[in-house]
Amino acid sequence: MKLTPYPMAALARRMFRELAECGSVFDLPQSRFFSATQDQDFSVSFHHHRVPSPLGPAAGPQTQMAQNLVLAWLGGARILELKTVQVLDELEIPRPCIDMRTVGYNAEWSQELKLEESLEEYVKGCMLIEMLAASGKIDGARHSRNVVYDLSVGYDLAGIRSARVRAFIEGMMRPKETVERLRNEIPVTLSTLRDLDFPVALADTVTLSTFHGCPPEEIESIIEFLMEEYRLNCVVKFNPTLLGAEETGRLLHDGLGYEDIRVPTSAFERDTTWEQAVAMMERLEQKAVALELGLGAKFTNTLIVENNQGFLPASETEVYLSGPPLHVLAMHLVRRFRRHFSDRIPVSFSAGIDRVNFPDAVALGLVPVTVCTDLLKKGGYGRMQAYHAQLSRRMEAVGASTVDDFILRVYGQAEAALGQVEGSPEEPRRQACLDALAGGGEPRRAAGDDLFGRWVSAAKLLNTERYVETVGEDPRYGREENATPPRKIGRHLQLFDCITCDLCVPVCPNDANFTYRLEEKEIPIVKVRPGLEGWSWSQTGYLRLEERHQIGTFADFCNECGNCDVFCPEDGGPYVVKPRFFRRAEDWERSTELDGFQIERQADCDRVRGRFEGRQFEIRVEAGEVTFTGPGFQVRFDRHDPEGTLEGEAEGEVDLTYSFIMDALRRAILDGDQVNYINSLMTQPEGEPNAGADSPSH
Repeated sequence: MKLTPYPMAALARRMFRELAECGSVFDLPQSRFFSATQDQDFSVSFHHHRVPSPLGPAAGPQTQMAQNLVLAWLGGARILELKTVQVLDELEIPRPCIDMRTVGYNAEWSQELKLEESLEEYVKGCMLIEMLAASGKIDGARHSRNVVYDLSVGYDLAGIRSARVRAFIEGMMRPKETVERLRNEIPVTLSTLRDLDFPVALADTVTLSTFHGCPPEEIESIIEFLMEEYRLNCVVKFNPTLLGAEETGRLLHDGLGYEDIRVPTSAFERDTTWEQAVAMMERLEQKAVALELGLGAKFTNTLIVENNQGFLPASETEVYLSGPPLHVLAMHLVRRFRRHFSDRIPVSFSAGIDRVNFPDAVALGLVPVTVCTDLLKKGGYGRMQAYHAQLSRRMEAVGASTVDDFILRVYGQAEAALGQVEGSPEEPRRQACLDALAGGGEPRRAAGDDLFGRWVSAAKLLNTERYVETVGEDPRYGREENATPPRKIGRHLQLFDCITCDLCVPVCPNDANFTYRLEEKEIPIVKVRPGLEGWSWSQTGYLRLEERHQIGTFADFCNECGNCDVFCPEDGGPYVVKPRFFRRAEDWERSTELDGFQIERQADCDRVRGRFEGRQFEIRVEAGEVTFTGPGFQVRFDRHDPEGTLEGEAEGEVDLTYSFIMDALRRAILDGDQVNYINSLMTQPEGEPNAGADSPSH
C-alpha cells in the first residue's frame, strides 16, 4: 500500500480538535510531551544554529510524513533529520520491511513519496509545529522556532543534480510558494493562525546518505556540489564497514556474540575504506573553511547483513542492521575518527540510541544524537520523554546545568582535559577553573569563552576514549540481552475484539493504527433469500463484541511495514486483520487485494464501501433507510426494523451481516466521541475548501 499525504486542512483540524477533546495529538498523550526544565539547559550548537536539544529522529520512518515531524517535535526532538529523498521515487519496497523482534533489521532505504509530496509533507509538518507552538496550547513550546530541519539526500551525483532533486532542495531552502498555498488551506476555525510568520528559509543543512558501495570520489563530488551550488552546511554519513572486515567481525561476533549476523564480504570490498574516508574529509574540511560552511561526519548508516532471520521477505538477500550491536560498532568509529581529527570536525550519531545511552552520547559532544530503532518499540514517540528525563537526572547528579558543564563533569575528566588544552593556562587561572567546577560555580566564566571551548573539546575526546573502552563489554548490547522477541499469547487476531492492549497504536511511526468504540455488543448474523411469498429470514446467532474498544488502521498512512505485527501479542498482524479505512474511494477500488472500508458523509447521505475476503459491498444510509448493494443484489430496509421492511432484488441468498457491520462502523467512525482521520474529513465548516480533496501538487 502506497502512503498517501493527508490534506492540510483536515490534518490541522484533527490536531487541534484532538488536543482539545482528548488531551493528545496524533494519539500521543499530552503527558508524553516534552517540557523544558527551568534549571537545566540542554541546548547545543549544530552548524550555525543554537537548538534547545541535541535529540532528533534519524532519517527514517519517523520523518517521512507531516504528522511524524509533529510527533517527534512533541517528544522533544529539535534537530529533525528528514527522510532521505532521491530521484527514483517510485520504489517497490518489500513488505514487511521492518523487523524489530530482537535488535533491528529493515529493508527500506528511501522515501515512499514522490519528491513533490515529500517537499509538501516537510513544509506542512513545519507549519503544523509552528501553529502548535503559537497556539499557546503546548507548554514549553517557546523553542519551536529553534528547530533544524536537516535535509537528507541521496544516492548519487547524477540523481542529486537532476532537475527534480534540485527543485526539492530549492523548495526546502525557500519554501515560500508551498507555505503560501498551504496557508490558504488552514481551516477557517484556525484562521488566527493563518497569519503566522512561517519560515521563509526552512533548510540550510544536509546529511548526505549514499548507496553502500558509492565511490568515495563521488561522495566528495556530491558534497562539493551541495556546498558550492547551494551553500549548504554538510554532514557525510559513513557506513560501519569503515571498521574493516576483521574489526567488525571481532566486535560483532567475538565481543557481542552475534554469530548469526553475517556481513557479506562484498560489503567491505565495495564500500569506502578508512584511508579513503580520512583523505576525503581532510580535503572537504579545507573546502568548508574556504566557503565558511559547516562540515560534519555522521556515524553511522545501517550495516548490510545477510537476510537470515526469517521475517523479512526472502526476495531480499541483504537487509540493514540497526539497534544495540550497531551502537558498539559506530562508537568505535567515533573514537577512531576523533583520534585523527580531534574535535575539529563535529560528529553526529545514530546507532542504537535509547534513553540509557542518550546522556552518554551527549557527554561525548555528539550533535545531533538521532534515534530510530528505539522509537519503533512499545510506546513509540512517547519513549523520547525518558531521554530528556534521564539526561536531566545525570546532569543533576554531577551538578551540571548546561550540556558543556555536563561534558566536563560526567566522567571526571575535567582536570585531565584542562591539562591537555593547547596553551594550557597558568596555574592561577587553571586553579580558578577547577575551583569553579568543584564548587558548583560557572567554569565558563572562570575560563573565558576561548579557553572554555578548548577545555570542553578536550573533555569530549577523553570522554570518548573512556566510553568506548567499556561499551563493548556492557551486556545490554550483547546477543543474550537482545535475543528474546516480544511475547505472543497463541491467539489469532479477528476483525473485531482483541486483548485491547493498544500496543499497535504507538509503535506505528505514521500513526496509522487507532482505537474506536462500537455501540453494538451483538451484531446479528442474518442471511435472507427471496421467494414467491417474500423474503425468508434466517438468523444463526450473533457476532458478540466484548472488548471496551476496537482497533482500526488508516490505510493512507499504513505502508505495511509490519512493526505492529511484531509487538501485537496475538498472531496475524493488526495491519492485515483489523478494519482498514481508506480516505478516497479510488484508493479503495484500486486496492482489490486488501479488505477494507471507505466511508464518506454527504449532505443527505452516508456511504460505506466494504470489501470482505475480496467481495465488495456498499451501503447508503439516508433518512434511516439502508440501501445494501453487492454481487447480484440490491436490497433496502429501515435500519431500525430490517426484518419488517426488507425489499429489493436478489439473484440468491444475501448475507445481511455485512451491512450490519458496515453500518456499525459508519456510526462508530463518523459519530463516535473519538477523533480519527476519517471523521476529521467530515467536519469542515461551510465555505472551507474540500478537505477530502488533494492539493494541486498531488
